[in-house]
Amino acid sequence: MCATCGCSEESGGTRIVMLREDDAPDHPHPHPHPHPHPHEHAQSNDAGETVTIEQKVLAKNNLVAERNRTWLSDRGVAAVNMMSSPGAGKTTLLERTITDVGGRRPVAVIEGDQETRLDADRIRSTGCAVVQVNTGAGCHLDAEMMQDALTALSPVAGSLLMVENVGNLVCPALFDLGERSKVVIISVTEGTDKPLKYPYMFAAADLILINKADLLPYVDFDVDQCARHARSVNPAVRVLTVSATTGEGLPLWYDWLADQR
Repeated sequence: MCATCGCSEESGGTRIVMLREDDAPDHPHPHPHPHPHPHEHAQSNDAGETVTIEQKVLAKNNLVAERNRTWLSDRGVAAVNMMSSPGAGKTTLLERTITDVGGRRPVAVIEGDQETRLDADRIRSTGCAVVQVNTGAGCHLDAEMMQDALTALSPVAGSLLMVENVGNLVCPALFDLGERSKVVIISVTEGTDKPLKYPYMFAAADLILINKADLLPYVDFDVDQCARHARSVNPAVRVLTVSATTGEGLPLWYDWLADQR
């Protein structure tokens, strides 16, 4: 987390950008974060002090997360926090999901990246409401970023809110955003042992999606073994194998989303 991973706002801080119909993809219109909140960093090598600071950071975050959760609940908005390492296929999966389920239920997206709005532009091309959160040097979204994004996005009552977190299998798992559910995506081009290497992330998941199933004939990846590893740290977790490219397994994913109300 921030007190130990080097994450900071020294590269310009967080920026919240609401993408609108008349926005050109190559003209980002960055807006400064309205409420600066620099992360606290330990100034000592003393382990006790570091733990105290980490606890303070998480306690502050959790208070804001509970306010977000109440705000979302009052409006009947189901927020799903999607987390993965970079390149696992989150954005492609989001594009396919919006296209397939958007007609049944309003969908809005919060896009988290350190820089650029490339993924948000891809989502906007589907016609979906989207807000971009650029975290600067930060390696995860937090509850205050979520709060500001919700203010900018203002998702309609009863909608499905998809949050694409910054690509990282460590810090995003530690920071509650006020979401209803956490989904971890792992691709078959990654190692079968990822759940063992990053146990906190997989332990926090409500659902695990093993993506890029269309590449299984070409890679050394054992789906059953990966699922066993995941359940060794999270016995109750559900695991689905999907392909955002071919559509394999996606109906089960959509059924799961339909239950998030």
